[in-house]
Amino acid sequence: MSVTMSESAAAKISSLMATEENKNLKLRIFVSGGGCSGFEYGFTFDDEVKENDTVVESFGVPLLVDQMSMGMLNGSEVDYQTSLQGESFVIKNPNAASTCGCGKSFTPADAGAGCGHASAEY
Repeated sequence: MSVTMSESAAAKISSLMATEENKNLKLRIFVSGGGCSGFEYGFTFDDEVKENDTVVESFGVPLLVDQMSMGMLNGSEVDYQTSLQGESFVIKNPNAASTCGCGKSFTPADAGAGCGHASAEY
């Protein structure tokens, strides 16, 4: 089971982490109930690895994902994109059937019909 990130996402996260004073920080990616489509993505910095966490490193950035979230994020890629609308983190999640128009929430593929490939902005 794994979650990866693009080089551009790793560079942005590294620069954000560099502004913090805690050198033990890791990026925690999680899924929680809510949003227009039933589930939404969350990001936070954390210096504690919990018992049920999966720890992955991508381009030198350590990622933490709890067991429940990993079930919905397995195979996903975190990307960072810049466009005319601005900058945002985007999760490309093969386990999402659809995403909401807000771009921050999703419906899991096993919860309904869909193409099986979706991405959400954060």
